[in-house]
Amino acid sequence: MKKARLFAVDLGASGGKCFAGTIGRGGFSMREVHRFPHEGVTFRVADAKGRLAERAHWDDTLLYRNILLGLEEFGRSEGRSLDSIGIDTWGADGQMMTADGDPLGKMYCYRDHRLDRMVDEVKKRMAPERIYGITGVHFQPFNVSNQLLWFMQNRGGWLNPGCFYLPVPSLFYYYLGGARCVDSSWASVTQLMDARRHCWSGEILRALGIPKRIMPRIVEPGAKVGRLHAGLASAAGVSRAALVAVASHDTASAFAAAPVSDPAEALVISSGTWSLVGKLVANPITSEAAMACNISNEGGIGNTRFLKNCMGTWLVQELRRVWRTKDGREPAWSVLDQMTEKAPAFTAFVDPDDTGFYNPADMEKAIAAFCRRTRQKVPADRGTFLRVVYESLALKYRLVNEQICAACNGRTKVVHIVGGGSRNMLLNQFAADCLGLPVLAGPEEATAVGNMMVQAMGMGVIRSMADAQPLIRKAFPIRTYKPRDPGAWEQAYARFRGICGV
Repeated sequence: MKKARLFAVDLGASGGKCFAGTIGRGGFSMREVHRFPHEGVTFRVADAKGRLAERAHWDDTLLYRNILLGLEEFGRSEGRSLDSIGIDTWGADGQMMTADGDPLGKMYCYRDHRLDRMVDEVKKRMAPERIYGITGVHFQPFNVSNQLLWFMQNRGGWLNPGCFYLPVPSLFYYYLGGARCVDSSWASVTQLMDARRHCWSGEILRALGIPKRIMPRIVEPGAKVGRLHAGLASAAGVSRAALVAVASHDTASAFAAAPVSDPAEALVISSGTWSLVGKLVANPITSEAAMACNISNEGGIGNTRFLKNCMGTWLVQELRRVWRTKDGREPAWSVLDQMTEKAPAFTAFVDPDDTGFYNPADMEKAIAAFCRRTRQKVPADRGTFLRVVYESLALKYRLVNEQICAACNGRTKVVHIVGGGSRNMLLNQFAADCLGLPVLAGPEEATAVGNMMVQAMGMGVIRSMADAQPLIRKAFPIRTYKPRDPGAWEQAYARFRGICGV
């Protein structure tokens, strides 16, 4: 095994991180070299009719600048030698560009309210069953299919000759080295890619009026797509590294890092702002049962992630944001964790995926309104609000596991929780208790780990992701949580199913 030095960029919906990694005969090691916060910015502007409209955008300039800062820190601390760069991001949003590489406006955030009714607009143009049969992707407001249909309806006149569309990760590959492509893991979640052929569906693009010429080329994870611009490499003090198209949808990278022994018996949860709950299967499953449960088939690395998007710690993040505004200071996570542990159990439940929690102005008020609407007691304090959310997330994991197992004729014997949410010991224990299964938590930086392993595969350091598994297990501690007190959770689950209308 030859040695390679790697740089991974991991851009989530609430922060970004850059990592330096080394892989070779001595094993695999990785360290964080740069971290920064970011979030969508909301604007309120008067539209053409004078009505006040809310818009939410990402600051792509800030993201790009921080990627460069990460590269500069790599050069200072690790030295000039750099073999490859990989970028992963959240699985929605993108930027329309002119032929000269200028952005056509700001980059919208996927929670922007312009998309609130776009699922219905997509369904008017093509039978939902046909869309699902081709793409295997369920209907969510943030899907790129909705975003590009909205663009064609409202900004189509902006498309001069040579304009092109770049998904979020592709935008930064373009800025770093001029690459104009997207890997199949990210393309798969757009609801525009043929899940079996790994190409853009001409049938869907025509139905939605999206010109095929604007779409980037689709490549497989591990493909080399260019090199870092000479000027950028010189400024950062690093060599002109290869740009490798990793599994650039962060969930694909996170799933790839889960130390799964037997995919048929493992449930994987990528835990963060979203909780992506699913199994690794050989081929897409687009049955009526899968569609009815809103289960997606997302491209992996030689497999398919048969999963469901669940609203994850977004609810907690928004509660914290509301309390920050009220208090004038950021509540410490350690304090919030203590409040949660001391709060009474099973006072109320929420369906984390209720539309009222997607982008409310005040998450505390939204949760209180849900409790009143479902005739439950409204949480009396902040600790109880948090405990209601965490217990409800664990209960949702159980419900989704049952739906997925029924749709794929599978079973689950162990749960792997990866990503930043795997640090949440209380939620991990709740998941073990509720599902009645052992939970293996870690690695915490699973997305960056998966990112680097695909880079290593693309550079020929490892032959396949199967070769990555022993390296991951050796490099990162995995914590085990065993189920406790299943009886109390059985009663809670019966109540939760009723609240969710199951």
